[in-house]
Amino acid sequence: MPRLALYALAVCALAVVAAVVSFVQGNWLGIVWVLLAGLSSNMGWYYLRRAKFERAASATAAASAAEASRGAAG
Repeated sequence: MPRLALYALAVCALAVVAAVVSFVQGNWLGIVWVLLAGLSSNMGWYYLRRAKFERAASATAAASAAEASRGAAG
């Protein structure tokens, strides 16, 4: 799992906890924490998907390079 995705998901979890604590105390500032949780959640998913696509692209490139080298040798 990419490091930036882990950081973003950790921030998301902490923002959710902060929002709950804020709302329990009757403070409407919790809305800002909810927005931060949504933003960091989206960032986490973005970094996870980006890493997944990069792995797939590198696997495809490696497979086509291996196929090309077999074709050149034969």
